[in-house]
Amino acid sequence: MKKMMLNKLLLNQGFGTRRVCEQLIRKGRVRVAGEVVTEFGDLLEPDLLELEVDGQHWVCREFIYVVLNKPANYECSRKPSHHPGVLSLLPRIFSERNTQPVGRLDHDTTGLLLLSDDGTFIHRQASPKHHVPKVYEATTHEPVTPELIALLLSGVKLVDEAEPLVAMSCRPLDTHRLEIVLEQGKYHQVKRMLAAAGNHCDALVRTAIGKLRLEELDLPQGKWCFLNEEQLALLAP
Repeated sequence: MKKMMLNKLLLNQGFGTRRVCEQLIRKGRVRVAGEVVTEFGDLLEPDLLELEVDGQHWVCREFIYVVLNKPANYECSRKPSHHPGVLSLLPRIFSERNTQPVGRLDHDTTGLLLLSDDGTFIHRQASPKHHVPKVYEATTHEPVTPELIALLLSGVKLVDEAEPLVAMSCRPLDTHRLEIVLEQGKYHQVKRMLAAAGNHCDALVRTAIGKLRLEELDLPQGKWCFLNEEQLALLAP
C-alpha cells in the first residue's frame, strides 16, 4: 500500500465516506499508535499501522482475508432475502470494504467459509479451473452403503448438468455419515448428488478448503478470525 494521509487511510480501510472520516479525525475520535490525532497530518505508511476509532482497535490491511465458522440459517449473500446474511456476524467495517463470501454455502449448511475483499483471491479459491478441493461431512437419511460410495465416486447424472458429477474422494464415517471431497462447487452439489444416488442429506458441514481444516482453527460456530500467512499458504496459490 502507498503512503497516504490519515483521512484517505480511514476511507481506504472502510470507516465511512470521506466526510465521515474527516469528522472522525477533527472530533478527536481517532488514535494513531495510541495518540489522539485531530489533523490529517503527514503521509502515513499504512501496512499494519494500528489505529483506534471510537475505541475500536484496527490494524490496517490492504486486503481482508477472513475465515468464518458459519452457523445454520445464515445466507452467503450481501443482500440476503430470507435469513440474516453472514456479514452480520462480522464488524460493519467489513461490509464497507465490500467484503464478500468466497463461494456460497446453503443457509442450512454450516462450517468453513472464506470471506475477502480481494477479487483475485476470491476467483482463485472459487473457480473450478483452480481445482481447489472442498471437504464436506454429510449426514444422510438412509444408511451409508458401499454402493452409495461407489456411485458418488463413479459419478451421478443431474438433470441440468451435461456431464456426470464425480467426487474426488468419498468415504464412510459411520452408518449415516460420509466425507465427500469436491472441486466443482455446483449449486446444492452435495445434496443433489446424494439425492441422485438414492439417499438424502439431513445435515452438511464443510470441514476444509484446500489444506485449511476447520478443526485446526479452534473456531467456535459463529466466530471468525483473520487468516495469517501460514494459513493462506494452505489455500490455492
